[in-house]
Amino acid sequence: MYTYRIEQAIRAAAVLHKDQSRKSSRPFPYVTHLFSVATILLDYTKDEDVIIAALLHDTIEDTDYTLDELNEDFGGRVTEIVSALTEPKYYHTQKLTWIERKTAYTKQIKNASIEAVTIAAVDKIHNFRSSVEEYYGDHNRFLQDFGKNLDERLEIYQSIANVINKRLNGALLEEFNHVFEEYKNFIYDIQKTQQAEKF
Repeated sequence: MYTYRIEQAIRAAAVLHKDQSRKSSRPFPYVTHLFSVATILLDYTKDEDVIIAALLHDTIEDTDYTLDELNEDFGGRVTEIVSALTEPKYYHTQKLTWIERKTAYTKQIKNASIEAVTIAAVDKIHNFRSSVEEYYGDHNRFLQDFGKNLDERLEIYQSIANVINKRLNGALLEEFNHVFEEYKNFIYDIQKTQQAEKF
């Protein structure tokens, strides 16, 4: 699916994230994640605004791009979707921890539009799948890149998964649950390795 507005969103994502790399065993440009999310999403929707929001879903969170600029460039519907997917970084002047940001995100998607929840599910599908593929043979590197508190990580992702399971159905939900199960098994394998190394 190609439209002029989607081309503009691709260009915006490429420029806004140009100096960012994806956290992985190899330093891919960050936009590879955004393009992958949009590509997966095309299996489930041809809604132009939703595809654009997928391409731009991390811009407010990770760049200097503002909601006002997003609204001016791509309209109110895209802005509403992206806003729902943007994790807060601060509470007043206090910087939030990873778990606090994810907890706030979980609350946001509970009340978000179905379009935003759809992107959230696809975003997690790509993140989970990438983690398993990139770090399958390198557990130590995963722990180095993402931290050692795996129980906390699984707990918050399970909370997000619970919301997605309440909000979505059909083929996308089946794919999400399948990939999340693979990710959980991957984390369990790392935990087994950690336990074995203690003895």
